[in-house]
Amino acid sequence: MRVGIIGSGTMGLTHLQAWKNLGVEVVMHSQDQAHALHLAQQHGISTILTLESLFDHVDIVDICTPTETHKDLTLQAARAGKHVICEKPMALSEQDAQQMIEACAQHKVRLFIAMVVRFFPQYTAAQKMIQEGRIGQPRVLRLKRVANPPYGGSAWFANEQRSGGMLVDMMLHDIDYAIWCAGPVSRVYAQCTRAGIRQYAQAILTHTGGAISHVECGWVYPPGVFRTGLDIAGSEGLIEWSSDQLPTLRHLQAEENSSKPQVGLPAVAGADPFLLELQHAHQAIESGTEFRVTSQDALYALRVALAARESSRHHTAINLGRHP
Repeated sequence: MRVGIIGSGTMGLTHLQAWKNLGVEVVMHSQDQAHALHLAQQHGISTILTLESLFDHVDIVDICTPTETHKDLTLQAARAGKHVICEKPMALSEQDAQQMIEACAQHKVRLFIAMVVRFFPQYTAAQKMIQEGRIGQPRVLRLKRVANPPYGGSAWFANEQRSGGMLVDMMLHDIDYAIWCAGPVSRVYAQCTRAGIRQYAQAILTHTGGAISHVECGWVYPPGVFRTGLDIAGSEGLIEWSSDQLPTLRHLQAEENSSKPQVGLPAVAGADPFLLELQHAHQAIESGTEFRVTSQDALYALRVALAARESSRHHTAINLGRHP
């Protein structure tokens, strides 16, 4: 099945490299035609100037554009009869996300939301251990994800009207993972501290099964730093992992004229999770099998992330009620 990537930014390039490594035929369309052409020449693929032409050439549309565009591009692809892979966050609102799901169902195409943390080997292994009962019932989950402000805080990521903001764009990963491990959430309380372009948030999720998740997220570090970690305490054991082993105190300063990436990506130990994610989506679409993360999973994670953002704005807990 042929794939058409929409978008030539960091995730467009990341997906392009993964598709090429999988040996899948891929083309690219982007509003930044010059940059798309540059990437295409580097990777030996073709660019396509219009969406209509892209839809004519491919079976799967891979959306790697700013979040504000996800709904409209998904609806267009669905009307064209194309399966959709869409970067997270799914959309900027629950209503938009629901429209995406309904459009794909109406036109009988598949919709996969790229929640890549579920494909990181350490996170996958930890969730499997929980499912197997190896730590008993999950009780307390601590999840952390911190990096640099994308593009130094000057890009579309910093505009909540376009990206949803840090809690929706970045904390969403660990919110989804917490739900995957410990089940639906009944209550959310979050706080976010800001200092110029930098911000740091913490959220407490109360799960309906009794577990509590403490999720930390920040756009605070210099370029080149991306730290993640998990500690999951159960009734009969503990799982812990960190992306690095830092000394007790470490002083980091921003580097002028840094050549490091302007959008942080986590370090990968073992198999490439982006490749695993897209390989899974491609095979599931070809075979008609279930996705590891369903569109309803992505919608629910978005609902909780939006509640966390609302809680941080008003300094009050948000009750979510029963999971539909």
